[in-house]
Amino acid sequence: MLREKSLLMIPGPTPIPPQVAAAMTQPMINHRGEAFSALFEEVTEGLKKVFRTGQPVYVFPGAGSGGWEAALVNTLNPGDTVLSVSVGDFGERWFRVATKLGFAVERLQFEPGEAADPERIAEKLAEDREKKIKAVLVQHNETSTGVTNDVRTIARVVREHGALIMVDSVSGLGALPLEMDEWGLDVVLTGAQKALMCPPGLSMIAFSERARAAAETNTMPRFYWDLKAAQNSLLKWQTPYTPAISLLYAMRAALGLLEAETLEGSWARHRLMGEMCRAGVKAMGLTLLARNEATASNSVTAVVSPVDPKRLRKVAREQFGVQLAGGQADLADKIFRIGHLGYVVPGDVLQALAATEMALAQCGYEVQVGRAVAAAQQVWLDAQQS
Repeated sequence: MLREKSLLMIPGPTPIPPQVAAAMTQPMINHRGEAFSALFEEVTEGLKKVFRTGQPVYVFPGAGSGGWEAALVNTLNPGDTVLSVSVGDFGERWFRVATKLGFAVERLQFEPGEAADPERIAEKLAEDREKKIKAVLVQHNETSTGVTNDVRTIARVVREHGALIMVDSVSGLGALPLEMDEWGLDVVLTGAQKALMCPPGLSMIAFSERARAAAETNTMPRFYWDLKAAQNSLLKWQTPYTPAISLLYAMRAALGLLEAETLEGSWARHRLMGEMCRAGVKAMGLTLLARNEATASNSVTAVVSPVDPKRLRKVAREQFGVQLAGGQADLADKIFRIGHLGYVVPGDVLQALAATEMALAQCGYEVQVGRAVAAAQQVWLDAQQS
């Protein structure tokens, strides 16, 4: 029975609401016809509300990682210098993309579990007296370490320097507060498979007026990720290449659910689940990877594992029906992660914590079963009474 019904508690792909899954069964339509244009207009206009921007949002078939390449090749010139701010594995991946594309990449790395320090970024930019740095790359939420960066403050110090501020919000947008226009962000990118509650396969990206102006004069070679081609098509509510029609139906349904909850309501729900999960983890006597709980993510919690994390996850999955995520890169044998974003509610967090407790006990770790769930229940109860 447990193999037939399993609770997915990883930071993406996330569970899909029934309404979203059902939307994908609609008949195929002409991707150059009026029905598609109406669908595409509704989706792209709805995404602007989630990005909190008045700028166009471009939708490409692809993974969120494609947004990294789109951000770079549309705004920079060959050989430009960029500053890569990294607090984990996904920051390192964006660094590798920029390096392979031939940019001169300077690195500012922080230890796993630390958030990016805006003061250190400001100091690094202050050293650039010749203004060679043209863009700063930063994660909104680092999925691999369960840490959220202070993007608002980082954006302010970057704008003082004059570089473009590019933000990967793949595991943040929809779950965590982000104000593209108000915070002065130049590029924001995300994927469909996280807080937006859709299957993988869509990459969404928005550019500020300043970034779009840069795209008018840059000379980086590009074809698939060409902003100009996407913009010319968007004027007709079309795409330059064959769109993922079924996924756009799914996105329309998901945006409807998010609108009904309200974006602020989604932020509050994710904040509650983050607080519940952290309370449960600490009640088990475990340590968060995030060194400062103020910067701990509300979409995924990274936990230092007292036992072999691969075995822990196997037991949780096979014996207790909950799928947890592993660590990445150098953290693969050190941590496990509990995802709590997208189509996830507080009751799911309780089940995930219960499974984690029991799996730890099965792995020989001394834990008092029930303490984690009780601690999380108290957080939930307090939230209802406040």
